[in-house]
Amino acid sequence: MPQLNKGGKYVFGWSVIGAEGTMHFPTMALSEYNLTSEPEIIIFTGSKITGGFCVTNQRMLASSKLKHIIDDLPGLTGEHSSSAGQFIPYKGRSYAWLPLSKEGTVQLPQKTLKFLNLKAGDRLMSIRSSDIAFTMGAKGPLIEKGMNYPGQIEVF
Repeated sequence: MPQLNKGGKYVFGWSVIGAEGTMHFPTMALSEYNLTSEPEIIIFTGSKITGGFCVTNQRMLASSKLKHIIDDLPGLTGEHSSSAGQFIPYKGRSYAWLPLSKEGTVQLPQKTLKFLNLKAGDRLMSIRSSDIAFTMGAKGPLIEKGMNYPGQIEVF
């Protein structure tokens, strides 16, 4: 797993958005965050600098200091009052759920891509962010470093 800056963030690899909005997450990210243990993930908007989105699941949020997100947004869990990929605004970020295949693939609906200002063919960098989520970054200084990194960064 490359570290692009000394003392900086580690990256898992690149993921490319397919023609139909399909994206595969890096295997190491799926494993480290134990994402395939649940049939759904929760995504939320990334930072203004990095863009893209962050990836977690109900189990990780429910056992963290961010548990209130699950409590306050029932559309993200259980019976789903929101449709897959439909963002719900909450305290400066927006949250949505998506089904996740056992292989670690998601289908990003067109409305989700549009909301995130992403499109088919975009390459996102999977970045270790915290103990409860990783980021699929789309822009900014870290992404630029990844594009110019002299070593190997896997593409998924």
